[in-house]
Parts: sequence; structure tokens; C-alpha cells
Amino acid sequence: MKSLLRNQAVLLLAVGGMYLLASMLAGTFLNVYLWKSRQDFAMIGWFAVAQQVSLGLSFWLGGKWVKEQNKMNALRLGIAVSGFFYLLVLRLGGESVYYIWPLGLILGLAIGFYWLAFNIVFFEITEAENRDFFNGWMGLLGSCTGIIGPWVSGWLISLWPGERGYRVVFILSLCTYSVAALLSFLLKKRKSEGTYLWLEPWKELSRAESPWRFASGALLFQGLREGVFSFLIGLLVYIAAKEESKLGQFAFITSAVSLVSYYAAGKWFKPKYRLTGMLAGGLLLVAVIVPLLWKISYGTLLIMGIGTSLCLPLYMLPMTSTSFDLMGLSAESAGKRVELVVLRELSLMSGRLLGMFVFIAVLSVTSSPQVITVLMLLLGSAPLGSWLVLHRLLKRSRKWNPS
Repeated sequence: MKSLLRNQAVLLLAVGGMYLLASMLAGTFLNVYLWKSRQDFAMIGWFAVAQQVSLGLSFWLGGKWVKEQNKMNALRLGIAVSGFFYLLVLRLGGESVYYIWPLGLILGLAIGFYWLAFNIVFFEITEAENRDFFNGWMGLLGSCTGIIGPWVSGWLISLWPGERGYRVVFILSLCTYSVAALLSFLLKKRKSEGTYLWLEPWKELSRAESPWRFASGALLFQGLREGVFSFLIGLLVYIAAKEESKLGQFAFITSAVSLVSYYAAGKWFKPKYRLTGMLAGGLLLVAVIVPLLWKISYGTLLIMGIGTSLCLPLYMLPMTSTSFDLMGLSAESAGKRVELVVLRELSLMSGRLLGMFVFIAVLSVTSSPQVITVLMLLLGSAPLGSWLVLHRLLKRSRKWNPS
């Protein structure tokens, strides 16, 4: 049985790796592609908002399908709609900037269905004692695809300047999504269990002693940072360097560093280190932003990127593993794993939306480099908020996972 679970985990990692590679090939330069048509930070921000709204809704609405029907079809639909999104971008070309909301909603739908199904299957084929290990491997895959994807895309766009290079990249991404979809058919069909409880995420938060009150608060702080950083850093690198190849180089270097840090974290990071590691990671993630206070340049952004890649596993592994451990605390919580994954994503979405609304509001007044840097420093301090909210729960979790 354990051998079967391991084989399924390897297959799931393979599907996840191909999906991440396809996303990195095209997604790294998607915002740059939009920016070249219209230099508007607010437009990029609203595109991200549309994605998050759709992502949250697809998690909540798709929960019924994933719990009561075939969750593997939800995963495949997410991959298929991701490919459809890039077909639309290819068709619209530079006119895409006039369809920010529908495009954002489609991309959010694709991401939502894929990650909802992926997270549920991931929970089912891992256990508390090996979850950090597999999270480490997912981080490794993210780093490898982050090395290969942006570098290849940057090289192709430099080889074929203008619209043609982007079209080649988007087509290559479509082909990679197709490989991920084919691999997904090797995954074993998972059993459907129980009836989907639409209001369970809110009921769970209303329970006075629920540990998810702490976990959701910590996830909200996580989303506060990553909602803006997920699109702003790459855009700032392109604006500072004025070359797509430099953005590819930035992603190559930072992902290579991340590869090493996630490998080390996956090998040596144990549940008993989560509390200390998360605090250290949060403090270091703030420290690496400080050089930008003097100047936003390719060099200072690279320092921040390398520092972030080194420190992020210390923060992310406790965040990811703790919430998944909460789903397996009892037979009752395991039975509600779909609803709890939905709760996890809605908490992240709330933080991301809050961060992006703050970003759009501030940038609608001024877009000076100094203001952007201060805003990044404030939002970048959110991991410390996660630690403050979660530290009592992490102390308690040592009783669940003392190893």
C-alpha cells in the first residue's frame, strides 16, 4: 500500500512539475507582455485581482465536484483551461489589455481547479511524517522549472524580438500543458467521499476552539505579501533592466539558489524546527528588501531575489505543512479535507486581495520608486504577522509531530 502511495506521489510530482514548467515558460513574461502594450501598474493589479476573485470562487464552487465526483477530472480541467487561456492571448495579441477582467477570470478559474484537486490528492497520498519531505520536493521542482522556463523563454524572445518571440513561448507552454494532461491519466482515480458542506469554511472559523482560526489568520498574512510580490518583482526587474533576457537571467539565478535551499530544507527541516525556522525566515525576508530603499536597480533586485530564495523555505514549509497537518488531526477533519482546503485557499485569497487593493490604491495616487519600495517593505513584513498568529499553534503542533 505504501509503495503504491509512493508511486502515486512520484506521478503527482511529475504532473505538478510539467504544470509548473508550462506556467513558468509563459507566466514569467505574461505581465511584461501586457505592460509593453500599456504601461499601467493599476491595469496589472486589476488583472491579478480578477485572477484571485475567480480562483477563490472556483475553489469554493469546485469543492462539490472534487468531493462528490471525480477530482482527477477537475485537475485535468484546470490544465486544459490554462492552455485555453494562452490560446486566447495568442488570438488577442496586443489587444489583450482591453480584456483584462475576462482573461483574469479565466486564468483564475484554471489555477483554482488545478490546485484544488492537486492539494486534495497531495493530502491523500502523503502523511504527517513525510509531508515536509514532499513539500521540499515540490519546492525543488518549482526551482528547477524556475531555472529552465524563464531562461528558455527569455532566450526565445531575444532570438525572435517582438510579437513573434512571445507567440513561440506561448505555443511551447501549450505543448507542455498537454504533456501534463497526458501524465495525469496515469494517476489512479480517487474515491469520492461524503457530501460537500458549502458553509463548512465559515462554520469552522466560528468554532471558538478551532485551530483554523490561527491558521487562517497566518494564511491571510501570507497572501498579503505574495499577492503583490507575485507580479511586481518580475515587472520591476524588466523595467529596471529593459530586457526580457535579463528577467530570464534573474529567474534563472534566483531559482538556482532556491533549488539548493529547498533541497536542504527538504532533507534537514523537521517539524520540531518549524517555530524557530518560521521566525528566522520571516525576519530575513524583510531584511533582503532593505537594499531597495536606496535604489531600485537590477543589482538590488537581484540581491533581494537571491536572499528571498535562500530564506523562503524556512517560512513556507511550516506554513504549508501545518495547515495540511490540521486536516489530518482526526478522522472528522480528514473527512472534511475538501472544505478545509477551500478554507485554506479562501484565507490566502483574502490576504492577496487585501494586499492588491492597497497596492492599487497607493499607486493610483503616486507611482514613485520610493513609494513602491516602502510599500514593498510594509507588505514584505507580513510573514512576521503569520508567525505572531501561528506561534501558539506551532507550539501545540510539537505534540502532534514531535520528530
